[in-house]
Amino acid sequence: MSANPTEELLRVGPGTPMGNFMRRFWLPAALSSEVTADGDPVRLMILGEKLIAFRDTDGRVGILDHRCPHRCASLFMGRNEESGIRCVYHGWKFDVNGNCVDMPNVPKHRDFKENVHAKAYKTAERNGLIWVYMGEDQKNPPELPHIEANLIANSKIWCLQRQCNWLQALEGDIDTSHVGFLHVGALQPEDLPEDSPLRPAVHNRSPEYKVHTSDWGAMYGAYREAEDGRMSWRAAHFLFPFWTMTPNILFPSRAIARAWVPMDDTHVMLFDITGGVDEGNPFFTTKLKNGQPMYEKIRRKPNGTGWFDRWLPVDGEHNDWGIDRKAQRDMIHYTGIDNPSMQDQSITESMGPITDHSFEHLAPTDQMIAIVRRRLSLALRAFKEDPTAIPCGPETYFGARSGSFWVDDPRTPFVEAYKSELEKAKRWLPEPQA
Repeated sequence: MSANPTEELLRVGPGTPMGNFMRRFWLPAALSSEVTADGDPVRLMILGEKLIAFRDTDGRVGILDHRCPHRCASLFMGRNEESGIRCVYHGWKFDVNGNCVDMPNVPKHRDFKENVHAKAYKTAERNGLIWVYMGEDQKNPPELPHIEANLIANSKIWCLQRQCNWLQALEGDIDTSHVGFLHVGALQPEDLPEDSPLRPAVHNRSPEYKVHTSDWGAMYGAYREAEDGRMSWRAAHFLFPFWTMTPNILFPSRAIARAWVPMDDTHVMLFDITGGVDEGNPFFTTKLKNGQPMYEKIRRKPNGTGWFDRWLPVDGEHNDWGIDRKAQRDMIHYTGIDNPSMQDQSITESMGPITDHSFEHLAPTDQMIAIVRRRLSLALRAFKEDPTAIPCGPETYFGARSGSFWVDDPRTPFVEAYKSELEKAKRWLPEPQA
């Protein structure tokens, strides 16, 4: 198989085709908890742009270019006060929409604040997540996408910065055959409960695949015959422009979505959103039969104030991602790394900031990766020809749900089984738009 991504897919800065394409979608920007009313501004790096986020006195969130339009001093140094951010250089003040509302160093008869605007982007907030729309038409953004995990009140959201290109980070999520090695390679089926969504990946580490294009991007079902003769399916998705839904949860009762938001070409921020009616991620809720937890939590550094200082793990390339070679040799963990996200982190960062994809030899188990690259390439080609050609609307995403399920009749086709499970699943509907 050969489906190498083009250079254009990897580059996301201002003016690049992929960057322009992504700017036509709402993007996760920060957790609601990161910005407080009249609190410190927060530096954000999104699609190669240096931005600041702040919450004003009334609780509204603003995301602005960090440069004051007067003399380009950074508004990160500014005072967040009385419903606006005030540049400390000359006192010019801007509201969350970028309007200049005060110009105190200019004589009143020469004041021209109504003609000055900071570059500001449209923001929205839903269930603990701040979104930003960076498209050209700031007056008429689309609806927020109907990402089911973010429609659940009290859903859990966590972030992790990865120091590599956004696409190679995302592709780890749509490569299910690695789970049987990287994450659970040290386990045997009898180590896990019979209903664990991870047990099929231990029972059979070489799955077959059904891969399909979809309205939202692409989907796959990895299938194996379970120990009891039923067919085990692990359903997962890619959703434009950078979303994944992974299969390690139980399909009927939980929703997950993972956004791989490019900070620039060589840094990406993961937003992991999950919610539902069961216990959560089986990597952390499952205990082995000896009573031990499967994995440890991620060890993170405290957030700093630099452009790349948010949501960083303690371990990284500088210490070989915390690998414990004795634990690896003793099969405590197949990798010697005690957290599944850090196992993924070590692999995708070890490929380098931007992978040389010409060195790859894709296998049949990489069908999903090949089709996603192709879908992205075709969507970007259509967008370059017609900038209004966005491949899916906000409501389209609601058709996607990922997770593990079992089917009694192993001859049932994947799409038929998927639709049947979707009809039975607990769903969280979007609220009517105002």
